This record gives sequence, C-alpha cells and structure tokens, in this order.
Amino acid sequence: MKYSSFSRLCIAALLSAGLLNSCSKKEVLADESSFGLIQDKILTTSCAVSGCHLSANDATFSQHGLILAKGKAYQNLFGVDPKNANAKQDGLKLVKAFNSLGSLLYHKLNYDDSHHAAKSYGIAMPLGKSPLTVGQVEFIRRWIEAGAPEKENVADAGLLDDKTPSVVTPFAALTPPAEGSGFQMRLEPFEVAPDFEREFFVRKPLGNTETVYINRIQLRMRPGSHHFILYGFRDQNNLAPLNTIRDLRNPDKTISLATALQMSNHVFNFGGSEANMDYTFPEGTAVELPANTTFDMNSHYFNKGISPLLGEIYVNLFSTKKENVVHALKVLDLGNKNLTILPKQKTIISKDFSFNKDVKIVMLFSHTHKMGEKFEILVKGGARNGEVVYTSTDWEHPAKINYSPYISLRKGEGLTSRITYNNQTDKTVNFGLTTEDEMGIIFGYYYEE
Repeated sequence: MKYSSFSRLCIAALLSAGLLNSCSKKEVLADESSFGLIQDKILTTSCAVSGCHLSANDATFSQHGLILAKGKAYQNLFGVDPKNANAKQDGLKLVKAFNSLGSLLYHKLNYDDSHHAAKSYGIAMPLGKSPLTVGQVEFIRRWIEAGAPEKENVADAGLLDDKTPSVVTPFAALTPPAEGSGFQMRLEPFEVAPDFEREFFVRKPLGNTETVYINRIQLRMRPGSHHFILYGFRDQNNLAPLNTIRDLRNPDKTISLATALQMSNHVFNFGGSEANMDYTFPEGTAVELPANTTFDMNSHYFNKGISPLLGEIYVNLFSTKKENVVHALKVLDLGNKNLTILPKQKTIISKDFSFNKDVKIVMLFSHTHKMGEKFEILVKGGARNGEVVYTSTDWEHPAKINYSPYISLRKGEGLTSRITYNNQTDKTVNFGLTTEDEMGIIFGYYYEE
C-alpha cells in the first residue's frame, strides 16, 4: 500500500508509542463499527455541534451544506461531491472508498497540507478547536482505505486513544522577496484565548523610502484565522501609534470603543481569508504606494477550543519597476452598512454604487460573513445595465476575478452588490464587526481613464 509522507509520519509516531499492537490490549465490542466510533468520538464531539455541522439551522449551513449529526453523517459523506471548487476539480469526494487522498474529509481533518501539494481545500477542521491527534487521523485514514463501510470493524480502535499531536509540520516562515523586489511584513506569534474571538490592529511601516508599485501579494497564516487585511488611511493626520497592538475586544468580550472608532479611518489595500494566498495583478497593472507607507495590519482569529490558540502571519508585497506599469490601480472598497437580515429566512439586499469619473475595473472580489450565501455584482447603468459580472457562493474563500477585457464604466455608471443572506438563527442580524454580525463589501481594483 502506498502512503503519503504524512501517513508515514503518523505510522512512525504510532510505532514509537506502541499503538499498532494496541488491538491486543483493548477488546473492541462487536457492535462498535469503525464509523460508529468515528461518529461518537470525533464527529459528534467536535463537528456536529451547534453553529457548525449539527443541523440545517446552523448559521454556517448555507456555506458548507453538510450535516454530521448521528444518523445523517454517513449518507452525507460517502460518495458525495464536495462544494469546495478545488477539491471538486481534483475529483475528490467527501469520502471516497479505498482512497483517503481522494477524500476531502481526510484533508479537512489534517492540518498538515503536504499531502495535497498545499492546494486550498478550505479551512482545516474542527474549526477553532484543537486538531485531531495522530491516532484519530490514522484511524479515519484506515477506515477509508478499507472501503469506508458503515457497519463493519475495519480499523484498530486503540488508535483513538492516541494523544500524539497531528501537526507534524511546524508553521513555516514565508520566504521574503529577493532584495529590491519587494517587502515582507509580519505579525509575530500571538495568543488567542479559549472561547474567544480576537481581532486586533497594529500599525507598522512597509519600509519603502520611495514610491513603489505592488503587483503581487503572498499571505501565510496559522490555522484559525478569519481574515487578514492591510489597511491604509483616509486621514494621514489621524494615525494610531506605530508598533502598538490595539485589540478590538476587551478581555470580557466587550468592544473597545477607541479601537472601533479608529476603524472609520481605514481604507482597504490588500488582504484575504485564505491561509495560503498568492495573488498576482494583471500584467501592466500595480498598486502605487507612496514613500514611507504604513499599514494598519488587521488580524482576526477565533478560538472555539478549551486551550489557547497561537496565531502568526506573514505577508509579502512584491514590487515592479515604474516603467512596467501601464495603469496604476486604485482600491475599490464599496460597503453597505444598512443591513437588516431577518431570522429564519433568506434575505436579498442590494446596494448601488456610482463613479464620478470614467473607470476600468480590473479585479473584483467580495466579503461577507457566514450568512452570505450568494454574492453577485452587477453593472449599474449604460449598455450593460443589470449584467451580472461576478458571482461567489463561498464566503470563506470568495472568488477573485481578473477581467479581460476590463469592465469599462462611464461617469455616473457603477456597480450593484446583490447579496443573498441565509439567517437560520432566531435573531435579526445587522452590520457589525464580529463573526455573528454581517457585512457586504465589494473589494477590487480599478483605474481612472
């Protein structure tokens, strides 16, 4: 049998712990099927919990569409196509019999991405909780490789008692750009308390002594991040102090008013929600940054576990020479704060935005929180009025679309955001800063003609 590098490390760890022979030390009851043990000891305790994969009433259900409650999990996993676009393109199933590397469940429960060539299959699970142990991951792998049966005993139950951490590959620093080709910024390791949603800002200098043109961005984050953004400022005379962490939430989970007020001075520049992101702007375009630029580095992590979570972020900004830039880009940051999303139903909210000059739209992407089921961007006005030019159904990893040809809009024309929110909670939800609130923002880049 052929094993991935991660699997070989798993087995080595298990051998050192003497667990491969544990079947002789622990009797497995005849009516305890391997999947029954997965359900009771992993899915029910870590996945099928309120707010995650318990029922269609979970706020996140519209995003993942997956219920893992007892009595439903097996039929929702076995042979089912994934919603994740990369996984679907690669031919994965949620669980594919006799093929753990072809099963998205195995990848999602495995924090070490070396087994799928660092492709983005979404955030590792369980979200905000401690990763599964080596034994738990190996138990699931063996069950899948044995055909993933619903009723049979096909894997050593002793593996489930293993306590060896499964994060075998340490978080690695992002290699900085070569000298003269860009800049690296970093948020050093920081702690996120148990059962806490931590978002903070720290203003840091980019380190450029002259105007630079950024045409590529790389991002690498430890697991558990909701997003990371580099913000610029509307008012350069009203800046936060350098190198000082400003938390949005106080230890008692209340909002820091001073930090919240400072957010009104922000202008989006770069960022994303993918743990490993690498985006290149269309050829001949770049974002112009003046000398001595500073950014408010914004990190947002949440920890649903019982132990502290470690966060850390690297971001690379690659630059190009001025003579290579045909069009210097401006940032689109078009948000709607007038949100009223009623409980137990879907709500569609639209918002129009107009330009006061002729523009070319180069790239678009969207941002909502977990109730954002579908985000559409339409052209407003002109010959293309009402045309849908952007659609994303993945709030965690929204599509980033480069346009060729660019979207041409005349003065007075614009864009419309049309967002379908699915609120399965009992409360009305409005615009807000936490993951329990909602947002609806068009991000992107354009230039003026």
